Amino acid sequence: MSENRALQRAHILANHILQSSPPPSSISLTREVCLQYSPPELNESYGFEVKEMRKLLDGHNIEDRNWLYGLMMQSNLFNQKERGGKIFVSPDYNQTMEQQREITMKRIWYLLDKGVFKGWLTETGPESELRKLALLEVCGIYDHSVSIKLGVHFFLWGNAVKFFGTRRHHEKWLKNTEDYVVKGCFAMTELGHGSNVRGIETVTTYDPRTEEFVINTPCESAQKYWIGGAAKHATHTIVFSQLNINGTNQGVHAFIAQIRDQDGNICPNIRIADCGHKIGLNGVDNGRIWFDNRRIPRENLLNSVADVSSDGAYVSAIKDPDQRFGAFMAPLTSGRVTIASSAIYSAKVGLAIAIRYSLSRRAFSITANGPEVLLLDYPSHQRRLLPLLAKTYAMSFAANDLKMIYVKRTPETNKAIHVVSSGLKAVLTWHNMRTLQECREAVGGQGVKTENLVGQLKGEFDVQTTFEGDNNVLMQQVSKALFAEYVSCKKRNKPFKGLGLEHMNSSRPVLPTQLTSSTLRCNQFQSNVFCLRERDLLERFTSEVAQLQGRGESRESSFLVNHQLAEDLGKAFTEKAILQTILDAEAKLPAGSVKDVLGLVRSMYALICLEEDPSLLRYGYLSRDNVVDVRREVSKLCGELRPHALALVASFGIPDAFLSPIAFNWVEANAWSSV
Repeated sequence: MSENRALQRAHILANHILQSSPPPSSISLTREVCLQYSPPELNESYGFEVKEMRKLLDGHNIEDRNWLYGLMMQSNLFNQKERGGKIFVSPDYNQTMEQQREITMKRIWYLLDKGVFKGWLTETGPESELRKLALLEVCGIYDHSVSIKLGVHFFLWGNAVKFFGTRRHHEKWLKNTEDYVVKGCFAMTELGHGSNVRGIETVTTYDPRTEEFVINTPCESAQKYWIGGAAKHATHTIVFSQLNINGTNQGVHAFIAQIRDQDGNICPNIRIADCGHKIGLNGVDNGRIWFDNRRIPRENLLNSVADVSSDGAYVSAIKDPDQRFGAFMAPLTSGRVTIASSAIYSAKVGLAIAIRYSLSRRAFSITANGPEVLLLDYPSHQRRLLPLLAKTYAMSFAANDLKMIYVKRTPETNKAIHVVSSGLKAVLTWHNMRTLQECREAVGGQGVKTENLVGQLKGEFDVQTTFEGDNNVLMQQVSKALFAEYVSCKKRNKPFKGLGLEHMNSSRPVLPTQLTSSTLRCNQFQSNVFCLRERDLLERFTSEVAQLQGRGESRESSFLVNHQLAEDLGKAFTEKAILQTILDAEAKLPAGSVKDVLGLVRSMYALICLEEDPSLLRYGYLSRDNVVDVRREVSKLCGELRPHALALVASFGIPDAFLSPIAFNWVEANAWSSV
C-alpha cells in the first residue's frame, strides 16, 4: 500500500514539474459553475395575505409609518448606500463618536422641519399618542440613537413637564419643547443610585428670601450620570432631588433647571462631563452633571403633586410619603412602554435579515454530487430561528396591547400598567438580545460586518436591559405586586380582579397525562398550563414568604431569600400575559389562511415557552414523557412554519432599504465591482 502511494505521488509531482505551459488565457471559469444568488421570492410562496398580517403586527398608524420611512429614504442625511444593486439606509457606525452625535442631531432637525413631531406634546388623546408611538418606532428601526434622543427629549423631559407640572409649566415649556427651542434632558440616575430612586443624594433646599430653590451635588456619588443629551446638546434638565424644607426631608421631587444658554455655553454653578464612548448608542451624548448651589426660581418646581409656598411652607394633598413617591413615579411608565415595543422591532430587523439570508444561502450536500442545501431547510437552522420568530410575533401583540392600555389609561389602570409594563419591558428586551445573538450566529461571519446590522444591533440595544429599570429588579416588582394582590384578596375574602388573575377564582385546571399533538396545539390546554404554572408559583411564593415571616423575618428579607421563586413567578405572569394577547388577536379573525398561520405561530410560542422553562418539570406540572412530547411537537411545528418563513418576515412591513445587503443579493454586494 505504501509503495503504491509513493508511486502515485511521484507521478503527480512529475506532471507538475514537466508541465510545459499554462492553460490558454481564453479558458476561464464560467459563472455557471459559481454560486448564484437566487431571490427567495422565486421559490417561496406566500400562503396568506401579507398586508393583512402586517396590519395585525403593526397594529396602528400604518400610513404614518410608511410616510416616515419615505422621508428617511429621500434624504442623504440618512446615509444612503448602494450594495448589490439595491439602496440601503443605515447609520455609518464607523464615524467617530463626535460625528455620530452631530449627524443624529441633524437628522432630528430634518424630521422636525418635515413636521414629524407636530403635536407630540401639544395634542392629547389616544390617536395622537398612538401616532407618536408609531413614528418613534420607525425612528428606532433606522437608528436607536435617533429614537433615544427623541425619547429623552419628548417622553422623559417633555412628559415630566406635562405630567409632573401644572398649567404654568405647560404654557411656558411644552410648545418650545415640541419646536426644539428648548432641548431637554432628564437627570434622575446618579453614580451611586440607579433603580433605587428613593436613595438619590442630590439635595435641594428653599431660600424664602429670594424665593428660589438651591440645588446641590453634595458628594461624588450624587453626580447625575448617563444623562442623555447632557454632554452636548441639552439646554435644560429635569432634576430629581431630595427636597429639604426647614430641615425636614420631604422626599424626591422634580425641578426644571437650565444647564446651557442658547449658544451652548454651560450655565454658572453647573459642571458637565462626558460619559465617553459606549458599546452602542454613540449618537447619544450621555453626560454627567454636578450642581454647585445652582439657584432656580420657585416656579420651577413641578408641582402637580406637591408645592412650596413663597414663604417656604410645604403643601401636598397626598400626606403619605409612599403614596406621594408613587404619584411621582406613575407617569414614567411611558419609558417602559416604548422600550418594550422598540425591542420587538429590533428583533424583527434581525430575524428579517437572518431568515432572508437563510433562504438564499446554501451549505453542504446531503447526497453524493447533489446540490447544496438551503440553510433554512436544515431542521437545526429552523430550530434556531423559527421559535424566536414565533415569540417575536406573540410579543408584537403584547406590545400593541400594552400601548392601547397605556394611551387609554385612567387612575384605576395605573397599577396594572406599571406591573404589565415592568414584566414586558424585561421579557421583551431579554428576548431581543437573545434573538440578535442567534441571528448573528445564524448568518455566520457576515454577521460580524457592521453594515449587515445584526451584530451591531446587539451593542446598540444592550442598554435596554438595564435602563428605565434593571430587568431583574422589574421582575421582582412584578412578583411583589402579585404577592400583594394575592394577600389582599385572601385577607378580604374577595375574588381576584385585575392583573389577569381572574382564573384563580375557578378551580385549579387538571392537565391530561397523555399529551397528543392535537392536545398540545389546543388553545385551551395552552391557556390552562400557563394559568396553572402562574397559580402554583404564586401560591408557593406567598407560602414561603409567610413561613419566613412567621419565624420573625421581615417581608423584604423573605422576598430576598425567595428570589428564585420570584423570578419564576414574574416570568410565568408575563409569558401568560403575552399568550393571552395572541389568543385574543386570533379569536377576532375570520376563518382563513391568516388565522390558520397565526394558530401555528401561537402554538409554537406556547410550546417553546413550555420547553424552555425548567419549573414545569421541577414542580411536576408536566412529566418527563410530557416534556419529550412538547419538544417533539416544537420540531414538527418548525417544519410546518418553514414554508411560511418568508411571508412571516415580509409581514413585518420593514422596507428593504432598512434591512442589510445580506438579506438580498449578498453575492453581488460583495463582488469586486463593489470594492
